[in-house]
Amino acid sequence: MTQRCGYVALVGAPNAGKSTLLNLLVGTKLSIVTPKVQTTRSCVLGIALKSEAQLIFIDTPGIFAPKRRLDRAMVAAAWAGAEDADIVVVLVDVARGIDDDTRGILERLKATQRRRVLALNKIDLVKREKLLPLANELAQLCDFERVFMISSTAGDGTADLAEFLACAVPEAPWLYPEDQLTDLPQRLLAAEITREQIYLQLHQELPYAAAVETEQWEGRPDGSVKISQVIHVQREGQKAIVLGKGGAQVKKIGAAARVELEKLLERRVHLFLFVRVTPEWAEDRARFEAMGLDYPE
Repeated sequence: MTQRCGYVALVGAPNAGKSTLLNLLVGTKLSIVTPKVQTTRSCVLGIALKSEAQLIFIDTPGIFAPKRRLDRAMVAAAWAGAEDADIVVVLVDVARGIDDDTRGILERLKATQRRRVLALNKIDLVKREKLLPLANELAQLCDFERVFMISSTAGDGTADLAEFLACAVPEAPWLYPEDQLTDLPQRLLAAEITREQIYLQLHQELPYAAAVETEQWEGRPDGSVKISQVIHVQREGQKAIVLGKGGAQVKKIGAAARVELEKLLERRVHLFLFVRVTPEWAEDRARFEAMGLDYPE
């Protein structure tokens, strides 16, 4: 059979379910998932095989009206991911409906020749009779090749979406080895896993104030790995929140992150976390580069 290969961008408003869908389609956790909006900061590439097709998914940051420099860099990364793709999958959270962010995305996509399909996500959260009117309203705002009703959490409808994409990407040789799942460096993946636990455990106490950097990665003779990471926060008060009383909170974060890292790396992990006050980390060009983001002037 003829091989097919193509890039598929997952775009949508914050918390539309892009990262959950990526992880489901690839079959492993590559993109972190939290209830917090704008969790994904840069494009995450995930590779899946379907029939004779290699689907290279680009999980993009949520697209919204940016205010800070980091926001602008994230939105720019999302649009760059969409522009690089053969097909764009627009995810819409059906429970939220058509908000200003979604309208803005559709308006911009409508002006392009990019192939696009619509995925109405989280269909398990609303009554079925609401789905068709919503799909019709979205189709009036922007043309789509196909419309899929899915739940990226439950997996409903995702096999049909993957099957369509496998037939829709161009005939071309595969770009990556059969067993490769991402092009992300392990150090960056490890930092993202720890950042996920910070968001999950601290909820609203630490809004966009944290970044995680893997400073040391050392393989040991017994096959295990020692990973040292720095959690950057902007103020002393935030450092106290991350550390917790007697360091209890950062120990909990580290323990949960270590479990996830051992699943991902399939070996024993010794994880050491340090919390550092870096007031201007969100304005630091080097931090943007480390996150895979361009630095907007």
